[in-house]
Amino acid sequence: MSGPVTEKGGALGALRRVLVANRGEIAVRIVHACHALGLEAVVAVSDADVGGLASRLAGAEVRIGPAPAAQSYLDIERLVAAAVESGCQAVHPGYGFLSERAGFARACAQAGLVFVGPSPEAIEAMGDKIAATRMALAAGVPRVPGSGALPDLAAAEAEAARIGYPVLLKASAGGGGRGMRIVRESAQLAAAFASASAEAGAAFGDATLYVEKLIERARHVEIQLMGDRHGALVHLGERDCSTQRRHQKLIEESPSPHLVAATREAMAQAALALARAVRYHGAGTVEFVLDETTGHFYFLEMNTRIQVEHPITEMVSGLDLVAEQLRVAAGLPLSFTQQDVRLRGHALECRINAEDPAKNFLPRPGTVTRFVAPTGEGLRCDSHAHDGLVVTPYYDSLLAKLVVHAPTRGEAIARMRQALAELVVEGVATTAGFHRDLLAHPDFAGQGVWTRWVEEVFVPQQQARAVARS
Repeated sequence: MSGPVTEKGGALGALRRVLVANRGEIAVRIVHACHALGLEAVVAVSDADVGGLASRLAGAEVRIGPAPAAQSYLDIERLVAAAVESGCQAVHPGYGFLSERAGFARACAQAGLVFVGPSPEAIEAMGDKIAATRMALAAGVPRVPGSGALPDLAAAEAEAARIGYPVLLKASAGGGGRGMRIVRESAQLAAAFASASAEAGAAFGDATLYVEKLIERARHVEIQLMGDRHGALVHLGERDCSTQRRHQKLIEESPSPHLVAATREAMAQAALALARAVRYHGAGTVEFVLDETTGHFYFLEMNTRIQVEHPITEMVSGLDLVAEQLRVAAGLPLSFTQQDVRLRGHALECRINAEDPAKNFLPRPGTVTRFVAPTGEGLRCDSHAHDGLVVTPYYDSLLAKLVVHAPTRGEAIARMRQALAELVVEGVATTAGFHRDLLAHPDFAGQGVWTRWVEEVFVPQQQARAVARS
């Protein structure tokens, strides 16, 4: 094995080879960042992902088990063994899978491996939504009026009555909308409580719920943070993720078109205060809900990992967040200060999934017979897709992330619409056309989008037009 590598600005010391403990476009992204720093990458692959684009780019892969994630990408022992046996000094978990499992971070440390992420203690503190909310309040970060853990339905009924309907039931260990139910009146609560707790238990192994006041016209805004092991902590502005469908993000943008300067600064300082409270290092994101009617913002959760939508922050900041994660993991200080951060222009990201919007976004496994990514100024495509890629039913259906950057929001929208028109994906259904229609809607151009706008306004309008045409 070669000696320590160096990169501009300093050495990465004993860090020479990194296990990429993930798949798809994020695995490709991590491989690129490793190579930018002169590091070797080994990609952990299930039987379904052998010989994929990430592996070919890395030049090395290690098998970790059968296609089902529970037997491969979620198997801590197999991943740790793969890292050790392939001579890696560090493990990058990407996002999803084990990226926010404190047990994985501890298992890496016990095996003498560097976990590219925050401390297990920080992961645990932010992983339990109820505990995270208590910590946020202690740090002076506002939260939506709500409860603590609900031991039973009677407690839920009492808390919902105290808060006032409509309310939102949420899973304490949750994320991605699972274990979440809107309850508009008391007669709906019992059924919603039963289904939400069952879903939470199945998804997270923890059926604990809590309840919050439902904000009817909510925007979803998040602050990107980066910290090192020497106490430095900075923010890199915000991303607006309000364009969602059933709590799943569709389009993200930076900066948010909905924030005034004072709210933007207050939100950033609140995120930093929470991160300091858990002595955070690495990349992290503090998510907030913004009440459109009052302009007030409230703590939602903290994601202790790199986000799917990190490229738009990279586009407006000019910084490589994944490379910075690796630097921090190696014990180096951040390569920039808060004063160095200069956010320029506007960036948009569209998630292109192998799903059929005409059939309620049903995933469409199959073979990509042709894939051509658009190219041009201010355009980036993060993808693992290629001609012949087999899209399996085992994993998330994300094929690519189209990202654009332009001087203004209007120019960014126009550039994204052109990029979507030039994107070629044949062999499987995708959401590209849905995004084209969405970006052309006057509500999106006019900044009139909130978190339930897609299902409450946009989709019904599309369905009505389809009926009119038939």
